[in-house]
Amino acid sequence: QVQLVESGGGSVQAGGSLRLSCAASGRTFSDYAMGWFRQPPGKEREFVAGIRWSSGSTYYADSVKGRFTISRDNAKNTVYLQMNSLKPEDTAVYYCASRYMFITTEARKYDYWGQGTQVTVSS
Repeated sequence: QVQLVESGGGSVQAGGSLRLSCAASGRTFSDYAMGWFRQPPGKEREFVAGIRWSSGSTYYADSVKGRFTISRDNAKNTVYLQMNSLKPEDTAVYYCASRYMFITTEARKYDYWGQGTQVTVSS
């Protein structure tokens, strides 16, 4: 079992920045992928960004490309989501998730999930 613990959410004005963290503990392996998802109020959960742990390869949703950066810290077993130039439409509960080997945009294919952290962006 893998446990994911998120932190870093909060409220900011449009144009501001936040950095989300997701620390993994328990039975972790090097050959897996981490993903960030978000669920705006009244909408379905959507993929934001992913990273292949072993290689560091990343993939982003078009809506956040150029504004968000996903990264990892191997020593801390932690994945980050740096969010810049935030927009009101970025308001959502953000979740981190993990799965075996490959990045995918499909939430149903991820095995482990964090508790979620609220990000609110005001205009």
